[in-house]
Amino acid sequence: MKFPIPTAAMKLAFLTTLFFVFTYSVKAQKQATLTDSLAVFLDELQLASKQHIGLWNKELYGPMIFVNPKTRKIFANEADTAGVLLPDGNIYSGTLPAKINIANTAINWGGKRWAMVMLPLPQNQQNRLNLLAHESFHRLQPELGFALGNAENNHLDQKDGRVYLRLELEALKKAIQSASAKEQQQHLAHALLFRTYRHSLYANSRTTENELELNEGIAEFTGVMLSGRNKTGMTAFFLKEIADFFKNPTFVRSFAYYSTPVYGYLLYQSDKNWNKKITAKTDLTGYFVKAFNIRIPIDVKTATETVADLYNGKAILQEETEREERNKRIVAEYKLKFIEQPHFEVKFVKMNVSFDPRNIVPIEDKGTVYPNIRVTDVWGILTVEKGALMSPNWDKLSIANPIQTEGQKITGDGWILELADGYALEKNSVSGNYKLIKKQ
Repeated sequence: MKFPIPTAAMKLAFLTTLFFVFTYSVKAQKQATLTDSLAVFLDELQLASKQHIGLWNKELYGPMIFVNPKTRKIFANEADTAGVLLPDGNIYSGTLPAKINIANTAINWGGKRWAMVMLPLPQNQQNRLNLLAHESFHRLQPELGFALGNAENNHLDQKDGRVYLRLELEALKKAIQSASAKEQQQHLAHALLFRTYRHSLYANSRTTENELELNEGIAEFTGVMLSGRNKTGMTAFFLKEIADFFKNPTFVRSFAYYSTPVYGYLLYQSDKNWNKKITAKTDLTGYFVKAFNIRIPIDVKTATETVADLYNGKAILQEETEREERNKRIVAEYKLKFIEQPHFEVKFVKMNVSFDPRNIVPIEDKGTVYPNIRVTDVWGILTVEKGALMSPNWDKLSIANPIQTEGQKITGDGWILELADGYALEKNSVSGNYKLIKKQ
């Protein structure tokens, strides 16, 4: 039998086929590696949950979803009730519906309450367990009786609010590193003094800070306790986390991740059940003052001024004074863009939202600018990448006016709106503002 001599075209076709076979094999291998890794990570969490079941007298491990933010591909440890998640090796996989926002959080979907975590996961095992346990707490949070609250703390974007939060955390850093119980007690007393003075400067701040600490602070305390770090590792972790936190553009929504866990961890050394004694109505500031046997002076202002320099007070004050001047210019630009000049107001009906809490800008009493935010509602999906002003009571969002319309897809400077059927835009001929309307 004679075989044809391979031509250049035949060789190219063979190599092309070989390339696609190889590419498919690599992709399949990567997929298998990912699902295998996720199965291992879930086993790690399940083991840590069993080992620390006494933390809340409930096992934290439960329904969990991992999401690829770019592709919306999801992986889970259980099937859903709608048939979206199908068996994939040792776990389940599918595609997350577009109406669901992606974030590290807890969601009700597919007949279950899930902990949701974005991929990729931290490579460090302790950091990974910390994250997975944190979000698992949010899944279990309603059962434990803690409300899912995210009150605004815009005072923490003002100079004095930032100064005395930074001083509190500097004192906590020294408390973590203390060589004796007496030394630790002194730094804790100063940390709570700075906190008390901060609350005396801003009406209702004790309540709004407490709400976020009972939500994110207790969740992060839970993550810390399940992370598997030893005492040395825990100290290094807290110091690095606080140092990184100081680099955040704003403290408004992220401070609770760095305050409550430190108090909680230090208190846990003497009282393994402290967290089970609190409720959604507990004032954590008062609780920690009493638990650590701290006496707060009557004249908190004088006492604060006396010890501030022990914690780099002069340098912090100078840095925050300079920041305040820079921030005034940023606020003025946002006010012009979203309030004073024509803009597009999007009112909420049944809103679901996801955003980055580390990079937001409060605009006096007008609301808060979120540089990156995604909103789903009955009117469609809005994705913003260049800023949007959220109203103080969270009933609407203001963005720049639209530039282009292609069917149900509307775009503006840094945003895209995918309109649902039955909705349209309407322009006010007097103000130049746009709004959403429901078609008749």
